[in-house]
Amino acid sequence: MEYYRRKVSRWERHMKLYSEAAAVSNITVTEHKVTFDPDASWLKFHLGISRYALYSRDDLAVPQLLKEMQSMTVIGADYTQDEKALKGACDCTQVVKPSGHHLKLALKMQNFAKAMFKPMRQQRDEETPEDFFYFVDFQRHNAEIAAFHLDRILDFRRVPPVAGRLVNVTGEILQVTHNEDLRAVFFTSPANNTCFFAKCLYVCKTEYAVCGNPNLLEGSLSAYLPGLSIAPRISIPNPWIRSYTFTGREEWEVNPFFCDTIKQLYPYNSGNRLLNIIDMSIFDFLIGNMDRHHYEIFTKFGDEGFLLHLDNARGFGKHSQDEMSILAPLSQCCMIKRSTLLRLQLLTRPEYRLSDVMKESLEGDPLQPILTEPHLLALDRRLQKVLRVVQRCVRRLGEDEVITKDFIKSTVKPQTATDMGKVR
Repeated sequence: MEYYRRKVSRWERHMKLYSEAAAVSNITVTEHKVTFDPDASWLKFHLGISRYALYSRDDLAVPQLLKEMQSMTVIGADYTQDEKALKGACDCTQVVKPSGHHLKLALKMQNFAKAMFKPMRQQRDEETPEDFFYFVDFQRHNAEIAAFHLDRILDFRRVPPVAGRLVNVTGEILQVTHNEDLRAVFFTSPANNTCFFAKCLYVCKTEYAVCGNPNLLEGSLSAYLPGLSIAPRISIPNPWIRSYTFTGREEWEVNPFFCDTIKQLYPYNSGNRLLNIIDMSIFDFLIGNMDRHHYEIFTKFGDEGFLLHLDNARGFGKHSQDEMSILAPLSQCCMIKRSTLLRLQLLTRPEYRLSDVMKESLEGDPLQPILTEPHLLALDRRLQKVLRVVQRCVRRLGEDEVITKDFIKSTVKPQTATDMGKVR
């Protein structure tokens, strides 16, 4: 609480100095008064994070936060930290990926909430072109929204709250940003629409811009997690990372016994880390996300903390294709949490069919429909395929080996301290 109070004071000092400098330069600045509410829904969301999930099943702050993100007054807009880190390192003469897909902004709200804005890049009924590699695919705002709802339905609760919103790109981004680099990428199109584009990561061309109509633009707002100074996180390479070249292949793609090696390595040789990786692969298979190269965890909870399911915008690209390789952690390791399996089985029952539950959940978002009917039906089809993989594992190894209790079963036989030292 004290950390956020200091941030508010710092913001107010910054705004005073910026307003004075703007007045000297004859620049019009939209000023908003900042209020800090100790009972704000975004702060309750932060305080409710535990070692098991981002929020509890009955957390009233999350539905309240979803509702507020749809209408909260925006007082500041800026590039996200990862894009700022590339400033000066982005050579626009050496573009190798013809896309402006990574256009996202950090928006600060009047009650000091913060959300990541990803604008609409693709229409609901468009599929990812067949010749696109997964690492140049569009980032879809509706995929971020749908992924949050699916994660909640699966009872993982590892995706931060996401809501859709119509944003006024002039009044809620251009007029409230203090970043001159961001202001410089705005322009008016021949159709008299307000547009902006990304200087980095991959493109510096106005033809890859996003445009309002003439000012309103659809996008997803993802609630920020607590700052790294008070809730440190680390990013860890996914053992089943894909090759990010046009021809390369990783070991797991050619070695069906890859998981046997992973099970011997820290931190996958005990506890629930590997089981959480398998949960994540099931989630990614259902949404069709092939781009899970890293995962993040809160350091406070140690090795047994949950995995964050962040950055899901490359999901829901193809409803007509099921990429079975995403399920490699499940099919190669032949392990699954009992709680995960029970939830998946529940969602196959006619009264709780996954597509129906998703459709009902998504109806609460202001940008509905979020997913087209083919994408909803694809969820049911993929769910059946996940369960068939589990059934094959059970037939081969038996239930006791495949279905495990949460947070208990070790992935390998106990080792001596000397053996563990060698493995590490």
